[in-house]
Amino acid sequence: MTDLLPPSSLAGPSPGDGNRLRALIADIRATTREVGRLQAVLIRRRAEAMQIALAESARSGSRASREREIPVRSVALEIAVATNTHDLTVQKELGDAHTLTEKFGTTVDALEKGRITLRHVQAILETGIVIDDDDTRGGWEKVVLTRAERDSPGRVRAFARELAESVQPEGMTARHARAAQTRGVSVRDLADGMAELSVILPATVAYGIRDRLRRQAAVIRQESAGSAPGPAVGSAPPLSPDSPSRPSGPDERTSHDERTLAQIGADLCADLLLTASPAIDPTTDETCPGGLGAIRAQVQITVPVLTLLGHTDAGAAVAGRSPIDPDTARHLARHAPGWDRVLCDPVTGTVLEVDRYSPTAAQRRYLAARDQHCRAPGCRAPLTRCQLDHNHEAQHGGATRLTNLAHLCVRHHTLKTETAWTVSQDPDGTLRFESPLGQRRAETPPPRIMFLPDADGSDDGGAAGPPDPFDTAPF
Repeated sequence: MTDLLPPSSLAGPSPGDGNRLRALIADIRATTREVGRLQAVLIRRRAEAMQIALAESARSGSRASREREIPVRSVALEIAVATNTHDLTVQKELGDAHTLTEKFGTTVDALEKGRITLRHVQAILETGIVIDDDDTRGGWEKVVLTRAERDSPGRVRAFARELAESVQPEGMTARHARAAQTRGVSVRDLADGMAELSVILPATVAYGIRDRLRRQAAVIRQESAGSAPGPAVGSAPPLSPDSPSRPSGPDERTSHDERTLAQIGADLCADLLLTASPAIDPTTDETCPGGLGAIRAQVQITVPVLTLLGHTDAGAAVAGRSPIDPDTARHLARHAPGWDRVLCDPVTGTVLEVDRYSPTAAQRRYLAARDQHCRAPGCRAPLTRCQLDHNHEAQHGGATRLTNLAHLCVRHHTLKTETAWTVSQDPDGTLRFESPLGQRRAETPPPRIMFLPDADGSDDGGAAGPPDPFDTAPF
């Protein structure tokens, strides 16, 4: 006879555990409401700080947008130093807080009373900001808040977006033209040597790109279906702009492809972006020999010498940004026009010396090796977006020497030059920032991770085993 009773593991918690779980859920609910109250307080404090910065901007009387933004940048960096945060993140938080208190005050009140969560607030801000008319936005907010008190943030976002579209007094054509001004490209670091490339485009273009990549991937999969295992069609060495993913012979054309459609699509996207020529190319041979298609990607990497020689599986890094796998590092090193050799202090990990066989500006090499990225508090902008700053301004007598130079991104270089922020440098490369409000922050040179050889594996001539985690010495 079939047992109709559920398995004991599905019968639910015991009476004692059930009571404990109910108490925990009640406590989580109460704590969530208290967190919401504190988050609302934080929003109001940020909005007050933004008001002070905006008032200072108004007093400056400048018509230049960059000069008007300087007070906001300075306040953002003050808060970033105090909270160990990146000032760009703080500036966005200040802007969002100001918008919430000015245009969505009822939503902030609901958060403070524990009726909704911060994720609901973010959904309301993102979908309601497009409504310009105050009365229309107020009515929309009231309806959306009623929904938010009884539904999840994801559902509220979808409902709020549809409702906002229905009450928009402005036509889609004008709104789309304005939104298209926000298009751009960004990269977000992920784990294990990966990164996420994001492109903001008009929806038709974005979906068109995805559809083309999917159909191209399907053709590659169809061509390789049923074939014997072999090199994957459409694959290329990582970050190799000169090796497009196209079959180079009959064996490759009929090889079996083990990749998923998503993986093939990603590889195709990388090949097209790294090797293809744009349909519109305004350059000439005088301005850009070979046109835009001749421009290749440039990536600065740091490779431990044992990784370069294949003696360890330790990774390398895109300078100051993200780790990459050893095979990619060695592939890039084989085609590099020149190498920098960086000698580090075995105890502190700071850079002692940089040399190179091909001639370059020695100071720039040293500073690039030492700094790795923007040296402003919390900033990791890569060197390609940085400028060399005289900590003690050259026009005020500052010397062009290593102990007076450091990399700052354009944003922080401008802030340091045009506000009361000051920077001094110690002999070991430590930068000492002082804010207009008197906050002080010491920024030491970014440390290097040095990989020490395994003496047992190298002295007896045997095959090197996996690296001992204790042979890595981060400083």
